Order: sequence, then C-alpha cells, then structure tokens
Amino acid sequence: MRGKVGLVIGLAAGYVLGTRAGRERYEQIKAQAEKVWNLDPVQEQVGKVKDLAKTSVMALPNALWDGAVKVTKAVSSKGSTPGQKLDAALKTSKNEAEDISAAAEKSARAAKAAADDAVDDIATAGRDRNGA
Repeated sequence: MRGKVGLVIGLAAGYVLGTRAGRERYEQIKAQAEKVWNLDPVQEQVGKVKDLAKTSVMALPNALWDGAVKVTKAVSSKGSTPGQKLDAALKTSKNEAEDISAAAEKSARAAKAAADDAVDDIATAGRDRNGA
C-alpha cells in the first residue's frame, strides 16, 4: 500500500511540475487538492494521525529515556569494581535494547496502520464523491 501512495504522489508531483498547461492548470489542480484536503474523511484521518503522534509514537522516546535511566542506575549501584559495573551496564543495555526495539516496532506498526486507514478512507471518499 505504501508503494502505491508513493507512486500516486510522485505522479501527481511530476505532472504538476512538468505540465505545460501553465498557471491556470496549476490553480485547478491546487483547488482540487484543497477540496480533497477539506473533505470530512480526510480531516478525520488527520485527527487520527495527530492522536497517534500523541500516543503510540511517543512510546519510543519514553522507552529510550527509561533505558538510559536503567543503564545509569545499573552502573552507579551494582558492583564495586569497574569491571562489575561495566558488566551490569552491558547486561542492562542488552535488555533495554530489546525493549526499545519492541517499542520502535510497535510505533512503526501503529503509524503504518494509521496511514493505511487514511489512504483507504480517502480512496473511499473519492469513489463516493465521484459516484462510483
């Protein structure tokens, strides 16, 4: 699905930039794009993406911060020799790296799902608007 969206965006951008129809055609395309942008389904998806940014995507920075705090605590509290502290830091870092990876995957899945939903809703709105 992501490839299709990129293709459509690329074709649209190429057409707008490469058109020889001039300013008038550009204004027509711009007006159509604004109409699509202002459709209720599109704006609903914009709201969903904003909510996603506030929730799921924020899991990654939180995981990074929590991991850094845990590594710092492991270094400062465990063991009395530098080797023991290093071992504790490495062990904690490995565990936290797995948590951060899981948070990144969760954020990526949530972003992809939101984008796919947005594309599907926009396509449906376009079909409904054109009577297809």
